[in-house]
Amino acid sequence: MEQYLAPSLGPRLAGTLTGGFPVLVMAGLVITIDGPAASGKSTVAQRLAEKLDAAFLDTGAMYRAVTIAAKCAGVDMNDEQELLAVMEKSKFKFLAEADPCLRRRKLVPVETGMRAFVNGIDVTEQIRQPDITASARYIAAAPKVRAKLVQMQREFAARHKKVVTEGRDQGTVAFPDADMKFYLTAALPERARRRQAELRAKGCSQSLEQVRQAIEQRDKSDEHRTVGPLRPAGDAIILDTTNLSIDEVVGKALRYVKQKCLKK
Repeated sequence: MEQYLAPSLGPRLAGTLTGGFPVLVMAGLVITIDGPAASGKSTVAQRLAEKLDAAFLDTGAMYRAVTIAAKCAGVDMNDEQELLAVMEKSKFKFLAEADPCLRRRKLVPVETGMRAFVNGIDVTEQIRQPDITASARYIAAAPKVRAKLVQMQREFAARHKKVVTEGRDQGTVAFPDADMKFYLTAALPERARRRQAELRAKGCSQSLEQVRQAIEQRDKSDEHRTVGPLRPAGDAIILDTTNLSIDEVVGKALRYVKQKCLKK
């Protein structure tokens, strides 16, 4: 199922963007892919980035990196001021696999397509642990913390000529003037099945019902938060991935990009 909503793109360098964040000169091509948990957005975004020779921005990794820093600091995850203090005291760095800095280090590429560092330590693998993923919702629900993360996302994009970014508010808040916007969705049972398969592949055993409940809880949290709630942008192309393979979704997205942004 596909739905194209009427475009409402604003100028790329308007005085201030949605949310009142400072304007940065963005990449020459910005593609956003939003959607709920286990809708396939991360994998699709990463593969689309590879096909377009673009940098892949995994915003989920950013939220998880702040989460692991907060947990290591032992702060109250419900206290926004304590979370902000952790962000102020910590140094975060996010590098796409194609970044020259990583090439010089000769690091083995990671499956996630982006590396995350906290205070100089590579936490790319640690932030994928189920407890970190589950606790990331506290970071997502803190408006001032989200604001800092949005700025970090824009700074990342400003360093690259082409960017494919995924998240939950990329097309609505972080990059409202993106060249192309997608919103991926899928039926809850299918999303639960996918997430359970991912967890099993990592050696984590959870029942399908446990996974379904966790996703449902995250959906409610994402949809009802006051800042950057989960919803499709008004000019997003909506793709229902329930009965589609990853290759089919990537193929559809690539065709849309070529039609609209071929000369970018």
